[in-house]
Amino acid sequence: MALPKFFLGEMTWPEIREVVKEDRVAVVPVATYEDHGHHLPIDTDVLLCTEVCRRTAERFREEIVLVPPITHGYSPHHMDFPGTLTIDGHTFINYVLDICKSLAHHGFKRILLVNGHGSNTPFLEVAARLTIIETEGKVLCGAVNYWALGKVRQVAAQIRETELGGMSHACEFETSLYLALKPELVDMSKATREMSYPSKSLVTDLTGGRPPDASHLVMMPYWSTFSSSGVRGDATKATREKGEKFLAAAIEGLIELVREVRQCPIRPRVDHH
Repeated sequence: MALPKFFLGEMTWPEIREVVKEDRVAVVPVATYEDHGHHLPIDTDVLLCTEVCRRTAERFREEIVLVPPITHGYSPHHMDFPGTLTIDGHTFINYVLDICKSLAHHGFKRILLVNGHGSNTPFLEVAARLTIIETEGKVLCGAVNYWALGKVRQVAAQIRETELGGMSHACEFETSLYLALKPELVDMSKATREMSYPSKSLVTDLTGGRPPDASHLVMMPYWSTFSSSGVRGDATKATREKGEKFLAAAIEGLIELVREVRQCPIRPRVDHH
């Protein structure tokens, strides 16, 4: 007996019509192309996010429909590094919103935007909120950064070697994951450590938050003003073994979240006028 299909792009339209009835969660990977140091390709965010989503959907295909990824995001602050591709913020929000509204039009009731690029975060939150509003609450839509999944944060706390700030960009975390997926494209002889931050309140860590005495400041200077290589963090501590553990944690964490989203009730609005 053939396994159920999970990738939207490989389904016929009658198959999609039937899959909608199963109340699967539509998972949309979102990332961007930008610099990741001298040791990683510019497709790092796209590869890592898409593979986490694809491998999760492949293992739990009865619960997920994997939507083709949105591979371009908001990265104007990285444009000093060759190869970066960026989308205007308003264009990006509207593009993601149109994808979500298309899915809603075809009957999907639960949509999860899985983000692989930090600066996409506020735009995806807006797109998710707008999806709910513009479908009048008939669809649930949320956004999550895959590195912020609970299981990933737990594993990172156990195996990381870098201090706070060492997992930020092209770092111990992302480099380890790339080593687990496509080691032949990683040049560890060029991996470096850059831990420069404009302010302690801007010290961010993919899986570990901020310094306890720092304010939660949101500000994004041009990347080239504090990183000469494109790295922010410590890529020298990356290993393939860590990457395999991060990947397994991300898959487990994502399916937990998908199941949580599937259990969220879609209640009717109550107008109290």
